[in-house]
Amino acid sequence: MLSRLTRPKALAVCAVPVVALLATAVFAPLPFSVAQPGMTANVLGENKGDPVITISGAPTRDTKGQLRMTTIEATGPDTHVSLGDVLSGWFATDRAVLPRDSVYPSGNSVKEIEQHNAEQMKQSQDSATEAALSYLHEKKDVKVTLKLADVGGPSAGLLFSLGIVDKLDGDGSGGDLTGGRTIAGTGTIDTDGTVGAVGGVALKTQAARRDGATIFLVPKAECSDAKSELPKGLRLIPVTTLKGAVDSLVSLEKGKGSVPSC
Repeated sequence: MLSRLTRPKALAVCAVPVVALLATAVFAPLPFSVAQPGMTANVLGENKGDPVITISGAPTRDTKGQLRMTTIEATGPDTHVSLGDVLSGWFATDRAVLPRDSVYPSGNSVKEIEQHNAEQMKQSQDSATEAALSYLHEKKDVKVTLKLADVGGPSAGLLFSLGIVDKLDGDGSGGDLTGGRTIAGTGTIDTDGTVGAVGGVALKTQAARRDGATIFLVPKAECSDAKSELPKGLRLIPVTTLKGAVDSLVSLEKGKGSVPSC
């Protein structure tokens, strides 16, 4: 014998699995990372008590101003990210929700990821040194040591190269490449001086402005991302090569020539 449920009872019965599914979705781990503006470091100065750039085999300059590399700070590869975290991040201007695989290599352990990031940083430092010395036509007996604690990945390459150029040559005529300003930026660099995209630039512009920068060097391909949440008082300069970045900073410092904009 079958009995017929009243409409309220039927809705109540149907609601039970829906609520269960929603509860599971809210608390289940999702394949995302939530990122926010991270630390910045002046590559012309010290980081945690050690000079970021040390050069031997050639005379160096006393520099003024700052060249600040920028980072994002993301939830760890083994952090539980829930639907609530994702929704909160999507609606926040100081956070971003990123696919986990775009932040960390897929399927690797925490230790393997840390090793991968350290290797990328070492490769970035080697490329940055070669690019800068090649740009300056420096002798091969010039030795550059780069040291930046607790930072991994390749995105500081451009700023490393600019720091080396500023310490060895400045603006090429006795002045500082920075013009005494606090300049920040991001971008990978190849040995031939080509600047590459990095991701997370909207958050990096916030970190840069927070730490006093008024100029931000951004890979040209990421101009639209950088403009999406651009802090007031921060000027974007798009770059595609080390030479282009140097030329833009020299033009800005001397007040002559054109300075590109996004």
